[in-house]
Amino acid sequence: MTESTSTVTADGLTITRVFDAPRQLVWNAWTDPAQFAKWFGGAEATVPLETLSFDVRPGGRWNAVMHTQGMEIPWLGEFREVVEPERLVLTMEDPEGSGNSEVLTVELLDRDGKTEMHFSQLGGNLSEEQYHETVEGYATFFDAMDEVLAQA
Repeated sequence: MTESTSTVTADGLTITRVFDAPRQLVWNAWTDPAQFAKWFGGAEATVPLETLSFDVRPGGRWNAVMHTQGMEIPWLGEFREVVEPERLVLTMEDPEGSGNSEVLTVELLDRDGKTEMHFSQLGGNLSEEQYHETVEGYATFFDAMDEVLAQA
């Protein structure tokens, strides 16, 4: 069973999860578009590789289009910090241009061949209920990441 804990506050969410994979593989799952496309969205959605663009460097942009239940959901943002293979900070911006954004932080710790990931999404742009729903969504994303990592 995968070790995972989560916390929700009015400002966002945090998730700690242990992956049975080396830290570099987990880093690659976050930063390599071909791998990211396989897990982002979980089992209920797809992210076609041709919709992904990653410029993984501070100030670099990223975007993706998730296809789910007959809808297309655009995702976009900017990489703020890139410290391979330890820390990744990026924004998730409102594609409609409201100026609202959430900040995602991924910290990866080596744990004897496994990787402990500390993940947060902060910004306060969602209600506490929506952050709880987002935690559930990320659980499916990270379950899919487990499968991608098992095949690596």
